[in-house]
Order: sequence, then structure tokens, then C-alpha cells
Amino acid sequence: MLKQPRQASLNFILMTIFLDVLGIGLMIPVLPALIGSLTDSDHMQAYWFGALAATYGIMQFFCTPLLGALSDRYGRRPVLLISIFGLGISHIMTAASNSLPILLLSRVLSGATGATFSVANAYVADITSPEERGKAFGKIGAAFGIGFIFGPVIGGSLGAINLHLPFFVAAALSLCNWLYGYFVLPESLNLEKRNPIQWQKANPFGALLHLGQLKGVGILVFVFACSALAQFILQNTWVLYTELRFNWTPQQNGIALFVVGFTSALTQGVLMSRLLTYFGEMRLAIVGMASSAIINLAYGLTTQSYVLYGLILLNFLSFAANPALNTVISKASSEREQGLTQGALNAINSIMIVIAPIIGASLLASVSDLAKDDWRMGITFFVTATLQLFAVLIALWHVKNNTKTR
Repeated sequence: MLKQPRQASLNFILMTIFLDVLGIGLMIPVLPALIGSLTDSDHMQAYWFGALAATYGIMQFFCTPLLGALSDRYGRRPVLLISIFGLGISHIMTAASNSLPILLLSRVLSGATGATFSVANAYVADITSPEERGKAFGKIGAAFGIGFIFGPVIGGSLGAINLHLPFFVAAALSLCNWLYGYFVLPESLNLEKRNPIQWQKANPFGALLHLGQLKGVGILVFVFACSALAQFILQNTWVLYTELRFNWTPQQNGIALFVVGFTSALTQGVLMSRLLTYFGEMRLAIVGMASSAIINLAYGLTTQSYVLYGLILLNFLSFAANPALNTVISKASSEREQGLTQGALNAINSIMIVIAPIIGASLLASVSDLAKDDWRMGITFFVTATLQLFAVLIALWHVKNNTKTR
């Protein structure tokens, strides 16, 4: 169990994750329209939307391992507060943008300071025992899911009033959170546990090599990458797919995203402890990815759109896979390098954010002219199911050859 001061710190971390995801969710329904107001054609709008998404992902890829390493050296508190403050400033820049270069610069700043998730995970690793860590990571996932439930709904409502309003609200939330953290957030990493910056590891490639060299981890890096790529392809193509195949409206997709957020929050916030006790961390990750592979296949094969809602609920175990796998990798890392480890994991996510839309959009484009009941319309889900199955097979091979993760 967490001691009271540590519970208060964990609550702040959970609130930080919630507010950050809420801020991101506020932007989802209005950012394309904001870009459209600054461009002259649909083609340029799509081009700049892709460029901004790629810029954010690339900056995250290069900067999060560095910021994680900085948190190992100087403590979690200053890096976390800088990250929150930078996010608030980037929201202000986006809200005040009257040109595409300024909008691009805001995404550069947001990506460069976007260490919130990796440093927050490292903070949680500092204040929890290895036995409690999986449950705590599950709570982080639940905070993420709750933020994802409300963010797009609120953002769409505020955007109907004024396109810039959601960004000002997101900025206010971030800066208030920064102010609160500045006065109440204690440092989690003791001076004797701090680690000098190793510059050969404080870059994405060195950080990934560091992950692969962790005892008991090794090939699990590829498991994490395959699963992450599958998740981001699904996330990036879901709306376009349902529009193409089922003529879904934004309201129908909004309901589906609400169900996703609800299922995620329920699994990670309520069921996580029981699931970890029943399966154990490594087996839970494998079961979750296997569930995802099966349900993704069903997504692609179904020709009845209402079935998708039920499949989301049936896929609840998939939401436990990431925090369980994160816990396995975190336990393999020393207390002095939790920031670097979490930064490296976030770097993997970041580069997958860049790659996933390219793969997903190309796959959907290749089947966009087919009949809606043609089974090939589900090609994106068949690919994501294959990636998850591949991740499961690698993980099973790892478990067979490494008794420490059984």
C-alpha cells in the first residue's frame, strides 16, 4: 500500500495525465477545421494536418529519451513541471495562431516538452513497490481513458462556439495544473538514486539499445513496438474506415470513442488489480494482445456496424496489455534509469505515431473503391490483427526462454 504522502503524489500524477489527455481530446475535433481556416484547399489542409502530426511525433521521438534521462539526473519534479508548462504555452500558441508556421512551431514545442507520460511513469515507478506498480500503471491508463471520454465531446462543443476556444481552455487547464504542482508536488527521486546523464543513451537510438540490453527484456522491445503500431493504425483509421464502410456520422463515432474510453477506464482503473492477480503481468500482456488480435479480425469481417460497439466492450482485456507490459519492462530497469527507460518506451510510441497514418491511409486508399460488403474492406484490421498475433508469438517465445517473466 502507498503511504499517504505518496498517495497524494500519485493523485497529482493521475490528474496531470487526465488533464493532458483532456487537452489533447479538446483539440481532436477542431484542429482540422483550424488548419482548414488557414489553408486554401482540401489538399493543403490534408497536407498540413499530416505535417503537424508528423512533426509532433518526430519531436517526441528525439526529445523524450533526453528528457527522461534529465529526470534521472535532476529529478522528476523539474522535468515534469517544465513539460506541463511547455504544453500550456503550446496550447496558447495554437489558440493564437494566425499562420501555419506559428501553428507548426506550437507542435514543435508541444512535442519537445511532451515528456509528461514518460516522466509520470518514472515518477510512479519511484513511489510504488514492484508489487504495486502494475496496478498504479493501470490507474494511469484509466486516467488516460477518462480524459479521452470527455475531451472530444467538450472540444466539439467549445469549437462550435469558436475554433480557438478549446485551445485556450486546454492552456488554462495545463497552466493551473502547473501552478498546483509547483506548490505541492514533492520530488520522488532521492539524490543518492540519481544517475549522471549518459549521452550515448540519451538519444532515441541509444535509449532503444538500452531497452534491448535490460536483463529479462530483450526481444520484448519488439513486442511493445508491434503492439503499439497495431494500436496506432487502428486509432488513425477508425473514423475514416467507419465513414467509408458504414457511412457513420461524427455522432456515431463519438459514441464509439466514448465506449472505448469507458472500457479503457473500467479495465485499467477497476479490474486491473484483479487481472494482475489472476494472470500475472507477462501472461496478462499476452492475453490482452491475443484478445486484440481476435477482436481486430472481427472488426474487419463484420458487415453490421452496430456489432462494433459490442466488440469494443468484448475487447476489454486488450486495454490491460500495455500497462502490464510496461510493468515488466519497468521492473527490469534500475531505480536510477526509470526516466530513461520510460522515455525510450515513449520514443517507440512516438515513431509509431508517425508511421501508423502512412500505413493505415495507404491500406484504406487501396480498398476505397470496393463494395462496402467486400471482406477486403477490413484490410487495416487484418493487418493490425496480424501485428498483434506476431507480438503474441514473440512474447510466448520470450516466456519459454526466460523463466524470470513467467
